[in-house]
Amino acid sequence: MPDIGIYVATVYGGALDVAEQIAPLFESAGYGVSIHETPTLTNLVEPQPDLAIFCISTTGRGDFPGNFTNLSSALEQERPSLQGLRYALIAMGDSSYEESFCGAGRKLDTLLTELGASRAGERLEVDASETPMADDAALPWAEQWLAEHS
Repeated sequence: MPDIGIYVATVYGGALDVAEQIAPLFESAGYGVSIHETPTLTNLVEPQPDLAIFCISTTGRGDFPGNFTNLSSALEQERPSLQGLRYALIAMGDSSYEESFCGAGRKLDTLLTELGASRAGERLEVDASETPMADDAALPWAEQWLAEHS
């Protein structure tokens, strides 16, 4: 059974809710799923999951939420090779903050690619101004992802 790690970056719990809502879809498709609420580099690389899904909200001026800084700092400072890592990304933000909309998700997407990981599918950007409940966008995205990549 392929393993999926879901790595959560959240301020008020919305990204964790998304992770908990999409996990059963992947489990029903035959994946083993682990949700990491306070992710670390070790969670991501030892062992490397068959797929990493990042559910990431943005805080401040495009910053990573506090629970994610351990992982983001390790990626930025240690710059480990993530060759062979496949990932998918759900970025959450609010377009009324134009300059930083989904900034953490976009920054992470760039960083993962620089480190050799490859994104499987399109990044989902959820705008809280249009979709207050992020899982309303994430569930159809996950269903489509499974249809295209399983």
